[in-house]
This record gives sequence, C-alpha cells and structure tokens, in this order.
Amino acid sequence: MKKIVTIQLLIVLLVTCLPSILHAQPGFGDDVDDVPIDGGLSLLVAAGVGYGAKKIKERRNRK
Repeated sequence: MKKIVTIQLLIVLLVTCLPSILHAQPGFGDDVDDVPIDGGLSLLVAAGVGYGAKKIKERRNRK
C-alpha cells in the first residue's frame, strides 16, 4: 500500500512541477534579426518523406 501511495505522490509532484521546469527561454532583444528556417527545412522534410516511402516500397517488394 505504501508503494502505491508513494508512486501516486511522485506522479502528482511531477505533474505540478513539470510545467515550471519546461518554460522556454525568454526571447531575444530587438537588436537580433530573426532567421526563417522554413525554406531549407521543408525541403529536408520532403526528402525524408520521399526516402521513407521508397524504403517502404522496396521492403514490400522483397516479401
């Protein structure tokens, strides 16, 4: 019984403390230029999806 109560207490503490631990860092000042990451990142994601589809197709053809 003590083990169950201890586990429940740890879960409650984790759920209540975790949001305060996971706060994002504050933003940068106004003197920093933001850099968009959409252009190259979207191409890498598309290439990864295409490569994954190719591997799945090859794996299905081997069976």
